[in-house]
Amino acid sequence: MNAPKPPFADLPARIAAHARERPEARAVVCGDAAVSYRAFDALADRVAAALQREGRGPGDCIAVCAGSSIGYLAVFVGALRAGLAVAPLAPGSTPQQLAAMAADAGACCVFSDGDSRVDWPAPRLALDDSADCAALGAWLAAAGAKPAAVAIDPDWPFNLIYSSGTTGTPKGIVQPHAMRQAHIERARQSGYGPDAVTLIATPLYSNTTLVALIPTLAYGGTVVLMPRFEAEAYLALAERHRATHTILVPVQYQRVMACPGFGRHDLSTFRFKACTSAPFHPELKADVLARWPGALVEYYGMTEGGGTCILQAHLHPAKLHTVGQPAPGHDIRLIDEQGREVPRPDGGASVGSGEVVGRSPGMMSGYHRRPEASAAAEWFDAEGRRYIRTGDIGRFDEDGFLVLHDRLKDMIISGGFNVYPSDLEAVLRRHPGLADAAVVGVPSAEWGETPVAFAVPALGADVEAEAIRAWVNAQVGKTQRLAGLRLLSELPRSAIGKVLKRELRERWSAA
Repeated sequence: MNAPKPPFADLPARIAAHARERPEARAVVCGDAAVSYRAFDALADRVAAALQREGRGPGDCIAVCAGSSIGYLAVFVGALRAGLAVAPLAPGSTPQQLAAMAADAGACCVFSDGDSRVDWPAPRLALDDSADCAALGAWLAAAGAKPAAVAIDPDWPFNLIYSSGTTGTPKGIVQPHAMRQAHIERARQSGYGPDAVTLIATPLYSNTTLVALIPTLAYGGTVVLMPRFEAEAYLALAERHRATHTILVPVQYQRVMACPGFGRHDLSTFRFKACTSAPFHPELKADVLARWPGALVEYYGMTEGGGTCILQAHLHPAKLHTVGQPAPGHDIRLIDEQGREVPRPDGGASVGSGEVVGRSPGMMSGYHRRPEASAAAEWFDAEGRRYIRTGDIGRFDEDGFLVLHDRLKDMIISGGFNVYPSDLEAVLRRHPGLADAAVVGVPSAEWGETPVAFAVPALGADVEAEAIRAWVNAQVGKTQRLAGLRLLSELPRSAIGKVLKRELRERWSAA
């Protein structure tokens, strides 16, 4: 029998409750600054009251484009409290992209830091001391101001997360309050609570960050913000604040574990470490398990929601090559190229590979103002139930763990054969002279497409591109052989660690 669904409690209301019950408990720390739950709640009230003063409320949206700060979080929570949605934007986007995303979101105002190089489509307010517009402090409602109460509907938009654009134009992913409630409830089993100290070293515009940050505040813990990630400084900050929780992307784990001083830091307070957003290689998972105390959990899913798989790596060390099993209440299936479900006899291993689709309590409402894109991202089963398509290809093993092969869009069809870049990347990573590698498909007059590689030499390694290519091609099948390989000092990545494969294809074509 299914457990009863917990009553809806929005994030601003949860924070207000902590401010009443534990007013002096630390809510947010950033550098040398820290605010209690009472002070943080009061600041969010002033933001909400100021927005209401200007006639803003449910149905409206603000955009935030800034580095991590206490003010950023207060603006975010204050906007939610007034019934608005929030569109957190990546400062590293181009001015044209930022203006377009703010316009697409219908932002009534933009909160940012630094001198603006963007022709924003709405009034701008500065979160810092920028002189070219009004500052947040002057705009806020008076100290002690209380906003009119707003009864938040679970189906209202909580935020619009814009996709990274690694595979095309960024799309606004509308995540409702109900989806965030599902994330909060799921996090209960991960030890979040009033004594949790969560070290956040990923940007606040990323859904990766919000998956850990929101439960921390929801359960009355402390958020420690690290505006700019640097591995050695991260370790020092974790030790100083006696961090219990964190979420990092794989490239951050890689850099932390490679720190010469890793073993000198006391990380014994860690209870829970999470990873998501990009492929987390088995060898790196094993290293984290061996040397970093606390549970290690990998989440596989999409910002769009749908289905999540969870790998509790510390409990399943023999399954590090997988992304785990479907989360409780999540329905993960595989479909073929015709949209037919790939069967899994008796709940065991799947008959074959297929595109991963998922359904869960946490799903996006759709892409903002893009009904066709929303429809393309959906799959419906025979009973008419809605699933979200991931674009990833995988299979289930005999124990129900999901093994990913590759991104559907990254799969290379060479001479009529499917070539998975991840298979070739795994071979490249075994080369002792390489630190990183990526494989993409490029046009070929003979084969239609053919795989090429970009590789990053290990520190101090003396390697030659042709020698590495020959080494790889001696170990793979004929259809998998690399047509070329180039050495780079580093792979282009998004702010949350995803390799920008479209940029690599463009580099190959431009050479």
